[in-house]
Amino acid sequence: MQTTLAQFSETASTDAFSLQNHKLLKVSLAGRTVQAKLGSMVAYQGDVTFEHAGSGGMGRLVKKALTGEGQSLMKASGSGELFLADQAQDIHLLRLEGDAITVNGPNLLAFEAGIDWDIQRIKGASGMLGGGLFNTALQGTGWVAVLSDGPPVLLDVGGAPTYADAQAAITWSSGVTTSLKTDVKLFKSLTGRSSGETVQMAFGGEGWVLVQPSEGRVGREPDSGSGSNSGLGSLLGN
Repeated sequence: MQTTLAQFSETASTDAFSLQNHKLLKVSLAGRTVQAKLGSMVAYQGDVTFEHAGSGGMGRLVKKALTGEGQSLMKASGSGELFLADQAQDIHLLRLEGDAITVNGPNLLAFEAGIDWDIQRIKGASGMLGGGLFNTALQGTGWVAVLSDGPPVLLDVGGAPTYADAQAAITWSSGVTTSLKTDVKLFKSLTGRSSGETVQMAFGGEGWVLVQPSEGRVGREPDSGSGSNSGLGSLLGN
């Protein structure tokens, strides 16, 4: 039996974030503090302390109150090992080196304490959607773990006009500009029906956008691979 179970042994890594497998993130705290989606802890070993992360400052508190958007985060610190997951979705690691990305709120799993975050509105959203459309902007140095509902595709925004469903676009680079595009003809033909194709996110500028093959898990709350650092971290260095 031990031989059979050996395939599930913990991954060995000295990095803060490593993938236990493509659906489970291993965080080695070792005196570090990380912020993670509230409720994403599935297991831990050693001395780990949890606390609610709050709004992260008065400015973000006001934005969250006005928009109804923002992350429900928890802080984890200590000297143990923490395992995070969310509804068995795929997990991808991104390494920031003083740069910035924007993440669709439900797709943000965790990030290191050296990374700052804020709530950001999509250009033109308030005029087209009631309450607007908001995402989480991250900037700094450290690891970020993002979620996707299935294997994503990386699109080069500078290569061609690029559009995606607002719930399918999970993260994009700092050189990318965003706005909203409405298909008026489709909107009229689908009156009384629900369709993500009536309003799309338009991406411009230079950089990349990561798109999942899904509009998100049904019934999810809005905030609700072997080998360490595999996944998308290497893409940021290219």
